[in-house]
Amino acid sequence: MTTKRITMKKSLSLLIALSVLFSVSVYGQGGLLKKVASSMKDELLGTKTNNDPEPSCACSDAEQVVGLGGKLQLDYKEMEISTMDDGSLLLKHRYSGEFFIVKEGAISGPFKEGDSRIAGFENMDENPSSDELADRYKKYISKSGNKYLITFGGKTYGPYSLISNFVITQSKDKFAALVVENIVATKEEGDAMDKAIENAKTEQEKMDLAMQYSQQMQQKMIDGGGPQSMMPSLVTNIPDASYDPTRNLGASLSATIKYDDIVMFVVNKVIDLTGKTVIALRPEHFGGAAHIFVSSGNDKYALWDYGTITFNNKSTKTDLFNPHLTKVGGQVYLAYMYYSPKKNAIVQCKIPF
Repeated sequence: MTTKRITMKKSLSLLIALSVLFSVSVYGQGGLLKKVASSMKDELLGTKTNNDPEPSCACSDAEQVVGLGGKLQLDYKEMEISTMDDGSLLLKHRYSGEFFIVKEGAISGPFKEGDSRIAGFENMDENPSSDELADRYKKYISKSGNKYLITFGGKTYGPYSLISNFVITQSKDKFAALVVENIVATKEEGDAMDKAIENAKTEQEKMDLAMQYSQQMQQKMIDGGGPQSMMPSLVTNIPDASYDPTRNLGASLSATIKYDDIVMFVVNKVIDLTGKTVIALRPEHFGGAAHIFVSSGNDKYALWDYGTITFNNKSTKTDLFNPHLTKVGGQVYLAYMYYSPKKNAIVQCKIPF
């Protein structure tokens, strides 16, 4: 009995909705009937937008990136969004596990977890391992035994024991990497040594093993080219580039800070690969953001962290995501995206930068 009542109820709701739509189309009724018909049509077709206010970062000339009605029929609150440096998006529905790629206005998908077409969108750790970098940049980084090779522009660089940082420009014509030519022991070798020492039966045996491994590592250091070969060094095809790890401790390479260029971020400033300062940060901004963007004229910068952009003039924009630099008609812009409840779409704003 319960099932029949629910079915009859659904059928009755549908008949009422269709009747209202029919009467409006035939007799041209206005006012309340039109509003009721429109509301029911939105509910039936899944095109209804909500009445939430637009976020504070909204702009009057926002461009639609992807509508969430129509083909996708996705609820913004049920999505996880990953981004790439070029501004393309990966949308994941939390409940179905389906993925959609949005690039330059085109939508592809759905894809399932593990599909090679969604590789590269994964969030990478702040300090990725050499293997993680090789997996993400398969076109450029390959493994040779226990070491890594970099191939770029027809040239091969290496082999290296470690690659701690690897970036390429948007135009794919420049690259830079921080590498270590030799290391005294791989992670696997170090783990094996630790285990052997832990399993030693006497203190003397532990001391003997520690001495033995120390001598082996010293010899390996000599054979590999001395201590210098175990220091981080810069590898790049950019002319006149240099890197001094003692002066720029903790520096990281970036191909997103400046449009189509590679620079280094060093806690309180951004420098180019010759060591020249591009822009200095205000003291309150030292090391305090997930991302930083520098203008083409090197006269202003913006920090992005947790949905907020803060400019060096102290102005802010909130409730946004995926900030990135782009170029249109010769002008570089700082673009960002937000969800528009009014349009039920992800839209994009661009600020000349």
